[in-house]
Parts: sequence; C-alpha cells; structure tokens
Amino acid sequence: MLVYVLNKYEKPLMPCKPAKARKLLKNKKAIVINREPFTIKLLYGSSGYKQNISLGVDPGSKIIGLSATTEKKELFASNVELRNDIVNLISTRKEYRKNRRS
Repeated sequence: MLVYVLNKYEKPLMPCKPAKARKLLKNKKAIVINREPFTIKLLYGSSGYKQNISLGVDPGSKIIGLSATTEKKELFASNVELRNDIVNLISTRKEYRKNRRS
C-alpha cells in the first residue's frame, strides 16, 4: 500500500511508503488532505521529481485488469468485474410489460 503525496501547490508527486508519510506527519512537514485514498500534502518546497508511469489494461470478456507501474514497482492494480446479467434483466422487463399490455 502506498500513500499519495501532493506538493506545496497541490500538484501530484510520486507516492511514498506509509512509514515515510508517518514521519512527515509526526515532524509537521505534511498534513492529511484525504483519508480515502489516504493523501498527504507537503508543507515545504520539494524538487517535484516524478518517474514515468505506464498504464496496462487487459480487456477481457468478463474481467478487465488495470495496472500502473514504474520501471521498478507496481503502484496500482485492480480487477473490474463486468456485469453479465443485463440481457436477462431487460428480457424479464420486456416480458412483464408484454403481460401488462395483453
């Protein structure tokens, strides 16, 4: 799990580990902006160093996979399960409507 970081002017920086964020908060060098997802804002100027991040998408028929990675580690990963009951719901609604009208 990583903690999202904003610089002094609320521009996004690279995420950090929770231990680093805890130290920054304890030394009053950062404040909490959001709790979900946990985001901190730095109170001092930073160099603004960022790495290249690549987004990978695996479009499947039932599950879509997403991943954001740098050259060294994975920053974000998720699976999105698509709904496959829509056709049945629409056909059921169509039958109910047909029965009401006849």
